[in-house]
Amino acid sequence: MIRLLIVDDSPLMRRLLGGVFAAEGDFEVALARNGVEALEKLVEFKPDVITLDVHMPEMDGLACLDRIMLERPCPVVMVSSLTEAGAGVTLEAFALGAVDFITKPDRALSLEIETLAPVLVEKVRAASRARLPGSLRLAERVRLRSGLGNPPPARAPRKPVSSPSPQRRIKAVPTRGLVLVGTSTGGPPALDALLSRLPAGFPWPVVVAQHMPGSFTGPLARRLDKLCALTVIEAAYPMPLASGHVYIGKGDADVIVSVRPDGPVVMAAPSLPEHRWHPSVDRLVDSAMQHFAPERLIGVLMTGMGSDGAQAMTRLHGQGGRTIAEAEESAVVWGMPGELVRRGGADVVAPLEQIADRLMDLVERP
Repeated sequence: MIRLLIVDDSPLMRRLLGGVFAAEGDFEVALARNGVEALEKLVEFKPDVITLDVHMPEMDGLACLDRIMLERPCPVVMVSSLTEAGAGVTLEAFALGAVDFITKPDRALSLEIETLAPVLVEKVRAASRARLPGSLRLAERVRLRSGLGNPPPARAPRKPVSSPSPQRRIKAVPTRGLVLVGTSTGGPPALDALLSRLPAGFPWPVVVAQHMPGSFTGPLARRLDKLCALTVIEAAYPMPLASGHVYIGKGDADVIVSVRPDGPVVMAAPSLPEHRWHPSVDRLVDSAMQHFAPERLIGVLMTGMGSDGAQAMTRLHGQGGRTIAEAEESAVVWGMPGELVRRGGADVVAPLEQIADRLMDLVERP
Protein backbone atom coordinates (compact mmCIF):
# COMPACT_ATOMS: atom_id res chain seq x y z
CA MET A 1 0.00 0.00 0.00
CA ILE A 2 1.12 3.55 -0.78
CA ARG A 3 0.66 5.82 2.24
CA LEU A 4 -0.59 9.17 0.87
CA LEU A 5 -1.06 12.34 2.91
CA ILE A 6 -3.34 14.93 1.26
CA VAL A 7 -2.81 18.43 2.65
CA ASP A 8 -5.38 21.06 1.62
CA ASP A 9 -7.47 23.64 3.46
CA SER A 10 -10.46 23.04 1.17
CA PRO A 11 -12.85 20.35 2.52
CA LEU A 12 -14.10 19.76 -1.04
CA MET A 13 -10.57 19.26 -2.38
CA ARG A 14 -9.71 16.87 0.44
CA ARG A 15 -12.90 14.86 -0.11
CA LEU A 16 -12.53 14.64 -3.90
CA LEU A 17 -8.83 13.82 -3.89
CA GLY A 18 -9.29 11.35 -1.06
CA GLY A 19 -12.04 9.61 -3.04
CA VAL A 20 -9.93 9.40 -6.20
CA PHE A 21 -7.03 7.70 -4.44
CA ALA A 22 -9.11 5.52 -2.13
CA ALA A 23 -10.86 4.11 -5.22
CA GLU A 24 -7.51 2.91 -6.61
CA GLY A 25 -7.25 0.24 -3.93
CA ASP A 26 -3.51 0.53 -3.34
CA PHE A 27 -3.50 3.86 -1.46
CA GLU A 28 -3.90 4.36 2.27
CA VAL A 29 -5.02 7.98 2.60
CA ALA A 30 -4.70 10.47 5.46
CA LEU A 31 -5.90 14.08 5.38
CA ALA A 32 -4.59 17.34 6.86
CA ARG A 33 -6.13 20.83 6.76
CA ASN A 34 -2.94 22.88 6.89
CA GLY A 35 0.80 22.72 7.32
CA VAL A 36 0.66 22.37 11.09
CA GLU A 37 -1.55 19.29 10.89
CA ALA A 38 0.62 17.94 8.06
CA LEU A 39 3.75 18.04 10.23
CA GLU A 40 1.90 16.17 12.98
CA LYS A 41 0.78 13.51 10.46
CA LEU A 42 4.32 13.34 9.11
CA VAL A 43 5.39 11.70 12.36
CA GLU A 44 2.21 9.73 13.10
CA PHE A 45 1.28 8.50 9.62
CA LYS A 46 4.77 8.31 8.02
CA PRO A 47 3.56 8.91 4.45
CA ASP A 48 5.30 7.58 1.35
CA VAL A 49 4.16 10.62 -0.66
CA ILE A 50 2.37 13.92 0.04
CA THR A 51 0.17 16.22 -2.05
CA LEU A 52 0.58 19.73 -0.69
CA ASP A 53 -1.51 22.81 -1.39
CA VAL A 54 0.28 26.17 -1.45
CA HIS A 55 -2.19 28.61 0.10
CA MET A 56 -3.32 27.48 3.56
CA PRO A 57 -3.89 29.16 6.95
CA GLU A 58 -1.51 28.84 9.94
CA MET A 59 1.33 27.42 7.81
CA ASP A 60 1.38 27.68 4.02
CA GLY A 61 2.63 25.04 1.62
CA LEU A 62 6.14 26.39 1.11
CA ALA A 63 6.81 26.73 4.84
CA CYS A 64 5.45 23.22 5.38
CA LEU A 65 7.54 21.81 2.51
CA ASP A 66 10.64 23.41 3.99
CA ARG A 67 10.00 21.67 7.33
CA ILE A 68 9.20 18.33 5.68
CA MET A 69 12.48 18.31 3.78
CA LEU A 70 14.43 19.11 6.94
CA GLU A 71 12.61 16.88 9.42
CA ARG A 72 11.57 13.80 7.39
CA PRO A 73 12.32 14.08 3.66
CA CYS A 74 9.50 12.58 1.62
CA PRO A 75 8.38 12.93 -2.03
CA VAL A 76 6.02 15.91 -2.28
CA VAL A 77 3.71 16.81 -5.17
CA MET A 78 2.62 20.45 -5.03
CA VAL A 79 -0.96 21.46 -5.86
CA SER A 80 -0.63 24.67 -7.88
CA SER A 81 -2.77 27.11 -9.81
CA LEU A 82 -2.27 27.61 -13.55
CA THR A 83 -1.26 31.25 -13.11
CA GLU A 84 2.19 32.77 -13.56
CA ALA A 85 2.23 33.50 -9.82
CA GLY A 86 1.43 29.84 -9.22
CA ALA A 87 4.31 28.90 -11.51
CA GLY A 88 6.73 31.05 -9.50
CA VAL A 89 5.69 29.41 -6.24
CA THR A 90 5.95 25.95 -7.80
CA LEU A 91 9.48 26.60 -9.06
CA GLU A 92 10.41 27.78 -5.57
CA ALA A 93 8.96 24.53 -4.25
CA PHE A 94 11.19 22.55 -6.63
CA ALA A 95 14.19 24.39 -5.21
CA LEU A 96 13.08 23.31 -1.72
CA GLY A 97 12.79 19.66 -2.74
CA ALA A 98 9.34 19.01 -4.29
CA VAL A 99 9.45 16.38 -7.04
CA ASP A 100 6.36 17.27 -9.12
CA PHE A 101 3.18 19.31 -9.24
CA ILE A 102 -0.44 18.98 -10.22
CA THR A 103 -2.54 21.92 -11.32
CA LYS A 104 -5.92 22.92 -10.01
CA PRO A 105 -8.57 23.18 -12.73
CA ASP A 106 -9.73 26.66 -13.64
CA ARG A 107 -13.34 25.48 -13.53
CA ALA A 108 -15.38 23.60 -10.94
CA LEU A 109 -13.22 20.82 -9.51
CA SER A 110 -16.19 18.55 -8.89
CA LEU A 111 -17.00 18.65 -12.63
CA GLU A 112 -13.44 17.94 -13.78
CA ILE A 113 -12.16 15.48 -11.20
CA GLU A 114 -13.02 12.39 -13.30
CA THR A 115 -11.07 13.77 -16.26
CA LEU A 116 -8.12 14.76 -14.08
CA ALA A 117 -8.07 11.59 -11.98
CA PRO A 118 -5.88 9.38 -14.26
CA VAL A 119 -3.14 12.02 -14.48
CA LEU A 120 -3.33 12.76 -10.75
CA VAL A 121 -2.99 9.09 -9.87
CA GLU A 122 -0.16 8.53 -12.35
CA LYS A 123 1.83 11.50 -11.05
CA VAL A 124 1.36 10.65 -7.37
CA ARG A 125 2.12 6.98 -7.90
CA ALA A 126 5.31 7.90 -9.79
CA ALA A 127 6.25 10.38 -7.05
CA SER A 128 5.84 7.68 -4.40
CA ARG A 129 8.70 5.83 -6.11
CA ALA A 130 10.83 8.94 -6.57
CA ARG A 131 14.37 9.03 -5.24
CA LEU A 132 15.23 12.02 -3.10
CA PRO A 133 18.97 12.68 -3.20
CA GLY A 134 20.61 11.78 0.11
CA SER A 135 22.46 15.07 -0.08
CA LEU A 136 19.25 17.10 -0.39
CA ARG A 137 19.69 20.00 2.06
CA LEU A 138 21.91 17.74 4.14
CA ALA A 139 23.85 20.56 5.81
CA GLU A 140 20.61 22.20 6.97
CA ARG A 141 19.29 18.91 8.35
CA VAL A 142 22.49 18.31 10.28
CA ARG A 143 22.33 21.82 11.75
CA LEU A 144 18.70 21.35 12.74
CA ARG A 145 19.34 18.02 14.47
CA SER A 146 22.39 19.48 16.22
CA GLY A 147 20.29 22.28 17.67
CA LEU A 148 22.14 24.95 15.70
CA GLY A 149 19.08 26.22 13.85
CA ASN A 150 18.82 26.84 10.12
CA PRO A 151 21.09 29.07 8.07
CA PRO A 152 19.35 31.71 5.97
CA PRO A 153 18.23 30.35 2.61
CA ALA A 154 20.87 30.66 -0.06
CA ARG A 155 20.23 33.29 -2.68
CA ALA A 156 20.51 32.21 -6.27
CA PRO A 157 23.55 33.74 -7.97
CA ARG A 158 22.55 36.42 -10.43
CA LYS A 159 24.13 37.51 -13.67
CA PRO A 160 25.82 40.91 -13.85
CA VAL A 161 23.52 43.79 -14.67
CA SER A 162 25.21 44.05 -18.06
CA SER A 163 24.10 40.53 -19.01
CA PRO A 164 22.05 40.50 -22.24
CA SER A 165 18.29 40.49 -21.75
CA PRO A 166 16.45 37.38 -22.98
CA GLN A 167 14.14 39.74 -24.87
CA ARG A 168 16.91 41.15 -27.08
CA ARG A 169 17.01 40.28 -30.76
CA ILE A 170 19.06 37.12 -31.25
CA LYS A 171 21.53 37.22 -34.10
CA ALA A 172 21.58 34.07 -36.18
CA VAL A 173 25.05 32.56 -36.42
CA PRO A 174 26.21 29.36 -38.10
CA THR A 175 26.05 26.43 -35.68
CA ARG A 176 27.90 23.15 -36.08
CA GLY A 177 25.33 21.23 -34.11
CA LEU A 178 22.47 21.20 -31.65
CA VAL A 179 21.80 19.73 -28.20
CA LEU A 180 18.28 18.40 -27.52
CA VAL A 181 17.25 17.93 -23.89
CA GLY A 182 14.11 16.16 -22.68
CA THR A 183 12.82 15.93 -19.13
CA SER A 184 9.64 15.71 -17.09
CA THR A 185 9.09 14.81 -13.40
CA GLY A 186 11.95 16.28 -11.39
CA GLY A 187 13.06 18.25 -14.44
CA PRO A 188 13.47 21.84 -13.19
CA PRO A 189 16.16 20.99 -10.59
CA ALA A 190 17.83 18.67 -13.11
CA LEU A 191 17.91 21.45 -15.71
CA ASP A 192 19.38 23.77 -13.08
CA ALA A 193 22.12 21.22 -12.33
CA LEU A 194 22.89 20.61 -16.02
CA LEU A 195 22.69 24.11 -17.47
CA SER A 196 24.44 25.92 -14.62
CA ARG A 197 27.53 23.77 -15.30
CA LEU A 198 27.80 24.80 -18.96
CA PRO A 199 30.08 27.78 -19.72
CA ALA A 200 28.98 30.98 -21.47
CA GLY A 201 31.06 29.92 -24.47
CA PHE A 202 29.28 26.60 -24.95
CA PRO A 203 29.35 26.34 -28.75
CA TRP A 204 26.08 24.57 -29.60
CA PRO A 205 22.55 25.89 -28.98
CA VAL A 206 20.47 23.86 -26.52
CA VAL A 207 16.74 23.21 -26.98
CA VAL A 208 14.75 21.87 -24.02
CA ALA A 209 11.41 20.04 -23.99
CA GLN A 210 10.23 20.08 -20.35
CA HIS A 211 6.70 18.80 -19.78
CA MET A 212 4.90 21.82 -18.30
CA PRO A 213 1.82 24.02 -18.78
CA GLY A 214 2.20 27.16 -20.88
CA SER A 215 2.05 29.50 -17.90
CA PHE A 216 5.04 27.76 -16.28
CA THR A 217 7.72 27.66 -19.00
CA GLY A 218 8.26 31.44 -19.15
CA PRO A 219 8.97 31.70 -15.39
CA LEU A 220 11.16 28.58 -15.67
CA ALA A 221 13.24 30.17 -18.43
CA ARG A 222 13.63 33.42 -16.46
CA ARG A 223 14.69 31.53 -13.35
CA LEU A 224 17.25 29.44 -15.23
CA ASP A 225 18.56 32.54 -17.00
CA LYS A 226 19.49 34.02 -13.62
CA LEU A 227 21.29 30.83 -12.57
CA CYS A 228 23.23 30.09 -15.75
CA ALA A 229 26.09 31.61 -17.70
CA LEU A 230 24.17 30.84 -20.89
CA THR A 231 21.23 32.99 -21.99
CA VAL A 232 18.01 31.05 -21.35
CA ILE A 233 14.81 32.07 -23.11
CA GLU A 234 11.35 30.63 -23.73
CA ALA A 235 10.86 29.66 -27.37
CA ALA A 236 7.39 31.17 -27.67
CA TYR A 237 7.84 32.30 -31.29
CA PRO A 238 10.32 31.48 -34.12
CA MET A 239 13.88 32.28 -33.01
CA PRO A 240 17.18 31.75 -34.81
CA LEU A 241 19.37 29.17 -33.15
CA ALA A 242 22.53 30.76 -31.73
CA SER A 243 25.42 29.47 -29.66
CA GLY A 244 25.41 30.50 -26.01
CA HIS A 245 21.63 30.17 -25.87
CA VAL A 246 19.19 27.72 -24.29
CA TYR A 247 15.63 27.62 -25.64
CA ILE A 248 12.88 26.32 -23.33
CA GLY A 249 9.93 24.98 -25.31
CA LYS A 250 6.66 26.73 -24.50
CA GLY A 251 4.29 24.57 -22.51
CA ASP A 252 0.92 23.35 -23.79
CA ALA A 253 2.53 23.26 -27.25
CA ASP A 254 5.37 21.39 -28.90
CA VAL A 255 8.81 22.77 -29.66
CA ILE A 256 10.32 21.99 -33.05
CA VAL A 257 13.37 22.83 -35.15
CA SER A 258 12.89 24.20 -38.65
CA VAL A 259 14.91 26.05 -41.30
CA ARG A 260 14.32 29.45 -42.83
CA PRO A 261 16.32 31.24 -45.54
CA ASP A 262 18.65 32.82 -42.98
CA GLY A 263 19.26 29.59 -41.06
CA PRO A 264 17.82 27.10 -38.55
CA VAL A 265 15.19 28.26 -36.07
CA VAL A 266 13.40 26.89 -33.03
CA MET A 267 9.68 27.54 -32.69
CA ALA A 268 6.50 26.56 -30.90
CA ALA A 269 4.03 24.39 -32.79
CA PRO A 270 0.48 23.31 -31.92
CA SER A 271 0.59 20.06 -29.97
CA LEU A 272 -0.31 16.85 -31.79
CA PRO A 273 -2.69 14.33 -30.18
CA GLU A 274 -0.43 11.36 -30.93
CA HIS A 275 1.99 12.69 -28.32
CA ARG A 276 0.66 12.41 -24.79
CA TRP A 277 2.96 14.91 -23.03
CA HIS A 278 3.93 18.40 -24.17
CA PRO A 279 6.27 19.81 -25.20
CA SER A 280 6.96 16.43 -26.78
CA VAL A 281 10.59 15.24 -26.66
CA ASP A 282 9.99 12.72 -29.45
CA ARG A 283 8.62 15.41 -31.75
CA LEU A 284 11.50 17.79 -30.96
CA VAL A 285 14.12 15.16 -31.82
CA ASP A 286 12.29 14.05 -34.97
CA SER A 287 12.05 17.64 -36.20
CA ALA A 288 15.76 18.27 -35.59
CA MET A 289 16.70 15.10 -37.50
CA GLN A 290 14.95 16.51 -40.57
CA HIS A 291 17.36 19.47 -40.72
CA PHE A 292 20.62 18.38 -39.04
CA ALA A 293 22.88 15.47 -39.87
CA PRO A 294 22.67 12.89 -37.04
CA GLU A 295 26.33 13.38 -36.09
CA ARG A 296 25.54 17.05 -35.44
CA LEU A 297 22.89 16.23 -32.86
CA ILE A 298 23.26 15.23 -29.22
CA GLY A 299 20.21 14.04 -27.29
CA VAL A 300 20.07 14.22 -23.49
CA LEU A 301 17.21 12.42 -21.73
CA MET A 302 16.84 13.08 -18.01
CA THR A 303 14.44 12.36 -15.16
CA GLY A 304 10.77 11.86 -15.97
CA MET A 305 7.97 9.32 -15.89
CA GLY A 306 6.90 7.54 -19.04
CA SER A 307 8.92 7.05 -22.20
CA ASP A 308 8.73 10.34 -24.14
CA GLY A 309 11.94 10.86 -26.11
CA ALA A 310 13.18 7.28 -25.88
CA GLN A 311 11.87 6.25 -29.29
CA ALA A 312 13.24 9.23 -31.21
CA MET A 313 16.58 9.27 -29.40
CA THR A 314 17.02 5.55 -30.03
CA ARG A 315 16.44 6.27 -33.72
CA LEU A 316 18.95 9.13 -33.54
CA HIS A 317 21.49 6.80 -31.89
CA GLY A 318 20.96 4.20 -34.61
CA GLN A 319 21.65 6.76 -37.36
CA GLY A 320 24.93 7.96 -35.87
CA GLY A 321 23.79 10.66 -33.47
CA ARG A 322 24.99 10.70 -29.87
CA THR A 323 22.79 10.32 -26.81
CA ILE A 324 23.13 10.67 -23.04
CA ALA A 325 20.74 9.09 -20.53
CA GLU A 326 20.68 10.13 -16.89
CA ALA A 327 21.70 7.24 -14.64
CA GLU A 328 19.17 5.60 -12.35
CA GLU A 329 21.19 6.57 -9.27
CA SER A 330 20.47 10.29 -9.71
CA ALA A 331 17.14 10.40 -11.55
CA VAL A 332 14.12 11.35 -9.45
CA VAL A 333 12.07 9.07 -11.72
CA TRP A 334 14.03 6.77 -14.07
CA GLY A 335 11.22 6.39 -16.58
CA MET A 336 12.28 8.31 -19.69
CA PRO A 337 16.05 7.78 -19.46
CA GLY A 338 15.56 4.21 -18.28
CA GLU A 339 13.49 3.44 -21.36
CA LEU A 340 16.25 4.86 -23.58
CA VAL A 341 18.76 2.57 -21.88
CA ARG A 342 16.45 -0.46 -22.15
CA ARG A 343 16.06 0.16 -25.90
CA GLY A 344 19.83 0.25 -26.35
CA GLY A 345 19.71 3.87 -27.49
CA ALA A 346 22.11 5.48 -25.00
CA ASP A 347 25.75 6.11 -25.91
CA VAL A 348 26.45 7.41 -22.41
CA VAL A 349 24.70 6.68 -19.10
CA ALA A 350 25.83 9.15 -16.43
CA PRO A 351 24.62 10.59 -13.12
CA LEU A 352 23.24 14.10 -13.30
CA GLU A 353 26.33 15.80 -11.90
CA GLN A 354 28.48 14.34 -14.70
CA ILE A 355 26.23 15.04 -17.69
CA ALA A 356 27.55 18.56 -18.37
CA ASP A 357 31.14 17.28 -18.54
CA ARG A 358 30.16 14.41 -20.81
CA LEU A 359 28.24 16.84 -22.99
CA MET A 360 31.30 19.11 -23.25
CA ASP A 361 33.41 16.11 -24.28
CA LEU A 362 30.97 15.18 -27.05
CA VAL A 363 30.67 18.74 -28.37
CA GLU A 364 34.43 19.22 -28.48
CA ARG A 365 35.02 15.87 -30.19
CA PRO A 366 35.80 16.38 -33.88
